[in-house]
Formats: sequence, C-alpha cells, structure tokens
Amino acid sequence: MPLLLGDNFQVVGVVKDFYFDSFHTKIEPAALINRPGGNIAVRIRPENIPRTLALLKNCFESKTKGQPFDYFFLDDAFDALYRKEMRTGEIFRIFAFLSIFIACLGLLGLTGFVVERRIKEIGIRKVLGASVPRLMALLTKEFAALVLIANLLAWPIAYFAMKKWLDNFAYRIGISVWIFLGATAGALFIALITISFQTARVALTNPVNTLRYE
Repeated sequence: MPLLLGDNFQVVGVVKDFYFDSFHTKIEPAALINRPGGNIAVRIRPENIPRTLALLKNCFESKTKGQPFDYFFLDDAFDALYRKEMRTGEIFRIFAFLSIFIACLGLLGLTGFVVERRIKEIGIRKVLGASVPRLMALLTKEFAALVLIANLLAWPIAYFAMKKWLDNFAYRIGISVWIFLGATAGALFIALITISFQTARVALTNPVNTLRYE
C-alpha cells in the first residue's frame, strides 16, 4: 500500500532483509503496515485446509458486512515467480536425456563398426598373448580420447551459455570448474559403459574364429 505525505506510523519492529520478489531483482526496502484496507496474512495448519478456510470466510464476512472473501496461498505466489525457471529446467532435463540416449546409440554403432574392422588385429594380438583387459583398454582408449576432446570443445559454449542465463539474476552463484569436471567424468563414464559391451564381446572372441581363413 503506498504511503501518503503526512502519514505517521509507529515502528514496532525491524526485521532482516527478505525476498518478496523473484531473484531477478534486488532486495528493496519494504514496510509492513497494519491499517484497514490491506491484506491480512494468516498462518494456518495444513491438516484440514478446507475447514480452516470455511471458518476464516465466516469470520471475515461477519466482520466486514458481506465483503467478498478473496484469498491466495503465499507459497503459490512464490511458486509463480519461478514457474518459468522450473519449466525451463524441465525442458533442459528432457532434451539432455534424449541427447545422451541418441549419443549412446551412435557411440554403440561406431564402436561396433570399428571393432569389426579390427577383429583380425585383435585375434592376432590375442594369439600373441594379449590379455582381455589389455585388449579392452586398447579399444576404449581411442574412444575415451574422443569423448575428452568433445568435452573440452563444449566447455566454452557451456560456460558462456550458463553465464548468460545467470546474468538475469540479481543474486547468483559462481560457475565453478568442478561443474565441468564432474560433467566430463559423467560423460566419460557413460561412454565407457556404452562401449564396454562391444569391446568385451570382441576381446572374448576365440581367435580361431577370426583367423580361420587367414
């Protein structure tokens, strides 16, 4: 409620700064004034909300001589302030899942193509004494290097995109390098799990079956 010139009020308390708007704006000065015509804030128990609202309505209408009882919940009001951010986050989560799924399918197909081309080489290495773990490490090393290179190329794009989004907030967190390191470790882990099935299958193949026509 706006203050009028000449209004006199008695200050009964001072509280710390608190958010009454979204994080897109800075905290501004606010005054809570108790005078007729303003909103009434009521704290209620969550056990039986319909019955509590009915009691509040009867009490309000009996004191205001039939004035309409209009109410809203404060948590719904704060939820509306960040509904756009929550919707954006949900969209990004869906697209991230789809991107990871499609990338894993592509990586699985690429791994199968590469190991099939090197299946005779793997058979010769196995005949010469190469162990299964060594063969799997040999096959996964190249793919792991490609995943690391892809992540390093994505770091600047992700950094500027996150910074651009965070600049919309008056109060925000910093962008730590650990976020990118964690994302890289997760991508590398998913990639290794994806290609391990193909590499293990080829590494465990009997070399006689791959070299019988050589």
